[in-house]
Amino acid sequence: MKNRPVAPFGRVLTAIITPFATDGSVDYSAFWKLVHHLGDNGSEGIVVAGTTGESPTLSKPEKVALFKAGVDAAKGRMTVIAGAGTYDTRESIELAEAAASAGVDGIMAVTPYYSKPPQRGIAAHMRAIASATDLPLMVYNIPGRTARRIEIETMVELAHHPKIVATKDAVDDVAWTTEAIEAFPEGFAVYSGSDSHTKDIVAAGGVGVVSVTSHLAGREIAAMVDAVIDGRRDDAQELHDLVEPLNAALFSEPSPMPLKAALNAYWDSVGDPRLPLVPAEAATTELVGKALDAVLEYRSR
Repeated sequence: MKNRPVAPFGRVLTAIITPFATDGSVDYSAFWKLVHHLGDNGSEGIVVAGTTGESPTLSKPEKVALFKAGVDAAKGRMTVIAGAGTYDTRESIELAEAAASAGVDGIMAVTPYYSKPPQRGIAAHMRAIASATDLPLMVYNIPGRTARRIEIETMVELAHHPKIVATKDAVDDVAWTTEAIEAFPEGFAVYSGSDSHTKDIVAAGGVGVVSVTSHLAGREIAAMVDAVIDGRRDDAQELHDLVEPLNAALFSEPSPMPLKAALNAYWDSVGDPRLPLVPAEAATTELVGKALDAVLEYRSR
């Protein structure tokens, strides 16, 4: 394996949820509290208004307000990455520019969804967003949601852009990701975008994770990433085995439905998801709770 790149945004980033009040509006007070909770529990940064933050249901003013709230709450303690990507390049550029004005540390742009552009269209889209600000950009590759995988050749092309410094890899194919890591130029960072694959992606040369599970087990995920990087394989495997049931439970219904239910039950009120997502089933909350109990038991040793 070639030298592991520096993690440009920190090793453990949390794809933070967007809390909603009972009237359906964004609950910025709960968001602020959650940012501080994550910072106290293993997260070095947050990704705001991503998939877990229910970005498809957020208006542009809500996204920009969340970017500002994230920067204010983090206060230099954590990095703040703005989820600015949409399926409209012009709108994505506008969001990236607004995020830069808000003071974020970086931009994340997802593969354009629904329209299913060709690889050259994806590359042009990403280059346009990256060139719109002076901020570093993370490309989010998640074909399960976008119906388009950014292929290795395209990713290598993008990795040579001076502002495109990382990818969030949710391809869910560790062999493919390992091949991609070997093909990328020196210094280009790969973050796991799938909690279940974090150990293997970091072992292959990745720098960390953009995590959902870190809302509940951030300390353990940070310890696992550190163990992989330090070469402590047994410790890394033990921690992976510990959090994997929680990973599975949090994706047993469409995310972030299970996570929001779990936070409501076991942390503090964050409200329900916005339609078309709905509250998780009671059985799902119980499943997450059982997995979380094992993590808390481990933590209390």
